[in-house]
Amino acid sequence: MSAYARHTLPRAASAHRAVATQWLASRLLVRSLHHQPARAANFTAIDGSDVQHDAGDGFVPNINAKKSFAPNVNNKKIRLAIKDNIAAPGLPTTCASQILADTTIPFAATIVQQLLRQPGVEIVGKAGMDEFGMGTHSTTSFFETVRNAHPLEAYSAGGSSGGSAVAVKEGTADLALGTDTGGSVRMPAAYTGTVGFKPSYGMLSRHGVVPYANSLDTVGLMARTVTPIREALIDGGLYAEPDTLDPTSIPAAARARCTAAREFPEKHEYSPHEREGDEHGPFKGLTFGFPLEYNIAELSPRIRVGWLHALKKIRRLGGRVVPVSLPLTRSALSAYYVIAPAEASSNLAKYDGIRYGFRDTTGGNPSDAGHGVLYARTRGAGFGAEVKRRILLGAYSLSSEAIDNYFLKAQQVRRLVRQDFQAVFKLEHPLTDDGKRFEMSKMEEGVQLDSKLGPAQVDFLVSPTAPTPPPDLRTVAKQTPLDAYMNDVFTVPASLAGLPAISIPMDLPIDPLSEKEKLLHFGGLQIIGQYWDDARVLAVAERLSGEVYSHLPDEGNATVE
Repeated sequence: MSAYARHTLPRAASAHRAVATQWLASRLLVRSLHHQPARAANFTAIDGSDVQHDAGDGFVPNINAKKSFAPNVNNKKIRLAIKDNIAAPGLPTTCASQILADTTIPFAATIVQQLLRQPGVEIVGKAGMDEFGMGTHSTTSFFETVRNAHPLEAYSAGGSSGGSAVAVKEGTADLALGTDTGGSVRMPAAYTGTVGFKPSYGMLSRHGVVPYANSLDTVGLMARTVTPIREALIDGGLYAEPDTLDPTSIPAAARARCTAAREFPEKHEYSPHEREGDEHGPFKGLTFGFPLEYNIAELSPRIRVGWLHALKKIRRLGGRVVPVSLPLTRSALSAYYVIAPAEASSNLAKYDGIRYGFRDTTGGNPSDAGHGVLYARTRGAGFGAEVKRRILLGAYSLSSEAIDNYFLKAQQVRRLVRQDFQAVFKLEHPLTDDGKRFEMSKMEEGVQLDSKLGPAQVDFLVSPTAPTPPPDLRTVAKQTPLDAYMNDVFTVPASLAGLPAISIPMDLPIDPLSEKEKLLHFGGLQIIGQYWDDARVLAVAERLSGEVYSHLPDEGNATVE
């Protein structure tokens, strides 16, 4: 039985309150099926008017969303798994934390409502995660560590959306929702051999999503292939739907401006019309950049070979491949781990056990007051070690003593990271006036000038998703927090800039004498696009998947004959 669904065994003997937060999978016993919403499709359907839940389940606000999904002509059932920090009808939302054990949010998240509008979509259950999304390997849950899909149970499933990745990998779900703050959808995809997509920031509504870091959180989609994600986001029209209930959702007028400035490829636009290697290949006219700063010393040699192989495939498909420089990559990770904990410390301040959730009343004392602080024991017992570490880090970086030297400096680095991306992309950012400025003095020596104005500009950036294949859980247990944070080095920059990014599986070289390499035969390949260029990112990823990965499921992209 996959551990992504095993939300039944609390780590502490005193966690009897968490029994009701069991998670679903087709392999679970009947005793847990009371958490499966039998009427989910009708429960949150949107028809343009206010929708009432069943008695006792709360009210779903009207989001004024149009029914724009393409018809499900085959009436195919689409099983949806939902990360446990996203509100879903009839299911607890615990964020894998004791402090929210048994908590049920009385409405469904906007993204869940939108997906349930599509005929055939049904919720199969909640998926495991790191506590409050804080982790790299889905090992910080209060309930149980998420384990990778068979036969990789001994290896990390990535985090924090590890349960969503395992759900689609094992075939329990066809589509899964996750959240991506600094790589929390893309990293699990890389570690499980699935596809994880982080849309442009503000494209999908976060209403009904428990926040970690508001300026970074993005609802992401996961599947075994790119196709279901493209069908939901682009063909289904989710990209065009604003949500007035989410202050970070891009409003309708801005969406129209962004969409008018972008191309939306037809379904088969990048399909091959000439043989591989022909000058009229499907990627003709597209330029792909590989960031030289991503070739770090910690990069696994196997991942490096897989990355280079993918770049060669792109050339054979007619694409132009050029080196690019993103000088602030070296500082992006540090900035992220100042900004994200700072926002988290603010967001998590509301969990005190007084109004809802877990409250520590051990010792027969009805109050949890300790040392004069009313909810000291509740927060101490209710949060895990990693969450408390980030709360403390964030609180310090926001203090009067440190805010100038840490938080404000990190925001300045974030703006410079965004400018790095704007300089290398051909397309302009539709919502900013950042110019195309090349800092020649800061560029790597390997970057070639395309003209006197600077190096070539690109349509997409291609890099590894993670610096290594999935580590085994015994190694993970011995890592320091800093070691774990380093795994996000390739995913964090796109998150800081709010850009669309997707991770697709790629083949890795295998030593025929190594059983471990035969088992870990895949890595993650990341494709990053300019803001609101999600449609082209998905189209290119869909076409490239069959070229760089030889183990795609039958229902996915077909490889070139």
